[in-house]
Amino acid sequence: MHLLRMDLEVFYKSQMREFFEVDLNMFYEVELLREVAVLAENLDRDKLVSSRFIVTRLLEGLLSEKADEDLGYFLAVTGIKRIGKGEVVHNSGDVFFPVVFNCRMFLPRKGDILEGVVDHVHRLGVFLRCGPVKYVFLSARKMPNYRYVVGEKPVFLHDDLARIEKDVVVRFEVFGVRWMRREDITKEFMMLATLQGDLLGPVTGPDGLDL
Repeated sequence: MHLLRMDLEVFYKSQMREFFEVDLNMFYEVELLREVAVLAENLDRDKLVSSRFIVTRLLEGLLSEKADEDLGYFLAVTGIKRIGKGEVVHNSGDVFFPVVFNCRMFLPRKGDILEGVVDHVHRLGVFLRCGPVKYVFLSARKMPNYRYVVGEKPVFLHDDLARIEKDVVVRFEVFGVRWMRREDITKEFMMLATLQGDLLGPVTGPDGLDL
């Protein structure tokens, strides 16, 4: 179980490498129940399957599901509490196992202070990535004392010469969160950001050095 938990945590640590100093209140643990399907072809001769295989399927399902509108992003399974008796689907021979487990979650909220990496710069604002959240928009209207400078590598330049450009880490406040669900089953949170507050703005340059 330890190795399986690490698999999920390592995956999300790679997705959350943009997080630096954040309020830990946005992270929490919750007890969840999932029905884990095991195909008949994965059962052994005695129609049995290992608990390790069931947990592996659980992790794969959470990675695919990615996030929930009410709970947020699934970050790590921190413990398996119970694997119930499997129920056989008679037509196919597949088996569904009820699994109760603890999961670490991340739910972005209005007012959170986060850090993200600039992914794209446009005259109307910048798009950032913040951990598992791929869509964070910082409008030029929410960047006081910054002006857009066009060029091969466009940049927003502050009056004190601080720069917001591609690959720069920016500390921002969340002032809006929207849940998006598309026809292709893609489920994401989108965040709107602002620099209207204290100690907000670029914290490292594109080379990763502190500003």
